[in-house]
Amino acid sequence: MAEHEHKHEKMKQDPENIKELLSVVSSEVPSLIKNLLSSIFSEEAGRTMGKAAAAYYKELKQGGLPDQVAVKLTEEYMRTFTSLGDVLRHSGRSGHDLGEEIEREIHEKERRKRETEEDKGE
Repeated sequence: MAEHEHKHEKMKQDPENIKELLSVVSSEVPSLIKNLLSSIFSEEAGRTMGKAAAAYYKELKQGGLPDQVAVKLTEEYMRTFTSLGDVLRHSGRSGHDLGEEIEREIHEKERRKRETEEDKGE
């Protein structure tokens, strides 16, 4: 019986811990994304990315790939960076929405867990 009571006591504490965690996430994640974006899209990052693309292209050519294939693969390589940047930019604009979405998802999982435990008779 003590174990059963311990589970319920732990469940009562979890929402407060989750609320505190979500508060930190919703306030810290947007600034983290903003700082990450500024480091990715800085002048220095652009130079580094250009050097990386040139080195990638050079390796492909030295590996014997035809110019047309090497160019195409290098373009795809660079698209990976721009796609990541797009994702981060979008996340930065909606950082508070991200925190709210995480909170909704956690509440939904808690609800399903409670329903499963009730169904099992725990």
